[in-house]
Amino acid sequence: MIDLKKQFPHYIALMRLDRPVGILLLLWPTLWSLWLAAEGWPDWQNLVVFVLGCILIRSAGCVINDYAGRDIDHHVKRITNHPLSSGKVSDKETLILFTALCALTFVLVLLTNWLTVMLLFCGMALAFCYLFMKRYTHLAPIFLGAAFSWSVVMAFAAQRDAVPPQIWLLYTVVVVWTVVYGTFYAMMGRDDDLKIGVKSTAILFADADRVITASMQAFVIFSLVLLGQRFELGSFYYLSLVAAGGFFVYQQYLIRERKPDACFKAFLNNNWVGASVFAGIFLHYQFGV
Repeated sequence: MIDLKKQFPHYIALMRLDRPVGILLLLWPTLWSLWLAAEGWPDWQNLVVFVLGCILIRSAGCVINDYAGRDIDHHVKRITNHPLSSGKVSDKETLILFTALCALTFVLVLLTNWLTVMLLFCGMALAFCYLFMKRYTHLAPIFLGAAFSWSVVMAFAAQRDAVPPQIWLLYTVVVVWTVVYGTFYAMMGRDDDLKIGVKSTAILFADADRVITASMQAFVIFSLVLLGQRFELGSFYYLSLVAAGGFFVYQQYLIRERKPDACFKAFLNNNWVGASVFAGIFLHYQFGV
């Protein structure tokens, strides 16, 4: 019999609810999409569904990612104390928790429309592909980005009951941005990954990591400018892109010596990129400037 009171703190840690930055990195682009689709405030039901959905699906992703990597994670110093790799939570408990989180997410999505429900299954397929990619390819963050960014498409579909061509530009932006901060995160544990044979973009890019991530950040800003033109956004939005660009420059400064703590700080700083872009979109529709 599982002692829920005793295990609850371990479940919180397994879902990374004590580290909400991952939720925010998923939530910000989702809010971009909702506001663009609604041209202002989205339906309250959609807003609640996707805020809660981001929390649930990110938690589920953390749980199943730990389960998929349980045979190698105990070799990685920075995560040896995680609930599953340290034995505080069993494999059975992990799968039960994952199933419960997925079920709750599915119930939430049922409150939207059938197009969004169908898109959920596509997102689940992308997430499944990512789980084992770090064993076989250096490009795992691309699969992570494809899965992580799918909420952008679903949010737009929930609000508009359609997926127009311009949403794929936003989707591409978020995928590339995810690869950038995913690389920063991987740079933090590059030495451990090399020892145990885990692949990552940080290892693939090697000494070109700064140049490549900076180029991708430039692509993100350029594409967000194009997105602003497609949705006819105004000055508040473009000022937010200046702020986002400033954060990108700061991140490149942080990783200049590739120190693990600084790389992690650069990863965390992407929360402000997402927040600044959302502020620009929100202010545009609120004040029409």
